[in-house]
Amino acid sequence: MATLKIKFRASTVRGAEGTLYFQIIHRRLLRLVCTGYKLYPEEWDKAKEKVNYLHAGAGRHAYLVALECRLSKDEELLRGVIRRFEQAGEEYTSVQVVEAYSSESGGRGTFVAYARSLVARLADIGRCRLSETYLASINSFVRFRGGNGDLPLAGIDSVLMMEYESYLKSCRLSLNTISFYMRNLRAIYNRAVEEGLVATRHPFSRVYTGVEKTAKRAVPSGTISQIRRLDLSSHPMMELARDLFLFSFYMRGMSFVDMAFLKKADLRGGLLVYRRHKTDQQLSVKWEKPMQDIVDKYWNPASPFLLPIIKVAGEGERRQYLNASHLMNKNLKRVGRMVGCPVELTFYVARHGWASIAKSKNIALSVISEAMGHDSENTTRIYLASLDTSLVDQANNAVMDSIL
Repeated sequence: MATLKIKFRASTVRGAEGTLYFQIIHRRLLRLVCTGYKLYPEEWDKAKEKVNYLHAGAGRHAYLVALECRLSKDEELLRGVIRRFEQAGEEYTSVQVVEAYSSESGGRGTFVAYARSLVARLADIGRCRLSETYLASINSFVRFRGGNGDLPLAGIDSVLMMEYESYLKSCRLSLNTISFYMRNLRAIYNRAVEEGLVATRHPFSRVYTGVEKTAKRAVPSGTISQIRRLDLSSHPMMELARDLFLFSFYMRGMSFVDMAFLKKADLRGGLLVYRRHKTDQQLSVKWEKPMQDIVDKYWNPASPFLLPIIKVAGEGERRQYLNASHLMNKNLKRVGRMVGCPVELTFYVARHGWASIAKSKNIALSVISEAMGHDSENTTRIYLASLDTSLVDQANNAVMDSIL
């Protein structure tokens, strides 16, 4: 009878999440099935082949519970496949087991069906943001396909992807948006390769998957001071948007999703300690009076949240956050127009603005990198590259002056 074990493969990137996969051995032939589930090395008990909750924080604990539940269901399905092969009394291989399992778990053979099954799996284990990102890219690809519908995984090749790229360009999308869709589809395709559903043919090798420098989104400290001094008492929603923008800036450019899910319990001992939704990295920020002033202004003793973004705890919190994000950014644009902001005002501007001002104050790159929660200084260098070109412009003027 085939043997089945759950194994953990650590990432080659230090500190990054590794991947869980099933190991199937039958008649000395080994096959691996990637689950797509990610966790850190300390979250896996190798001896017991099960999730380890010992080092998990509150938010991470919920993710691990969902992951373990989904993993248990997948294991049960896979053992059922093996059991049916055994009961049939005929010769079978581990390859046939994997093929039967892939078919029953959904998405076997066709790209869009597989992609949608992956989205569902990610949502089940709490990876909502990633599932939404993948879904947006899948929907774009489906629009491109139109009446042609789904296609086999093996049908994803470089010619098709170049046709898809041309379609996206015809829709007047920016290179970064095109790259966003391509990188997501590539990640989905690579998952299918990992799960043994298709042999890779490198279909994305001839399309754009890079990152083009974006237009400058930072604003000078004077503009942020203007925004802070605005009297918006007769426009409550604009005032709230402005105050949340300032809170983001005070918190070293905290993202809107991180602000939305801040709990009162995260504030203790003069420090606000939280985990970034994007990377799960823990950050701590010294609590200052301007931050407290904003919190006091919108304090709700009945809510567990620090800020008035999610109004009803435990009821569609992510949907509340998404709606609030749309509404606040809409009102921020109005605020930006009131002060003649040189760029369209969004919460990204608070993050870019903080980094740009820190750079102008000659704050060390390593300090800026740590403050923003970047994985490495290289990330920060890329981030800062397009924020402030004034020194380059001054150098160019000096060179031109030398010959005039």
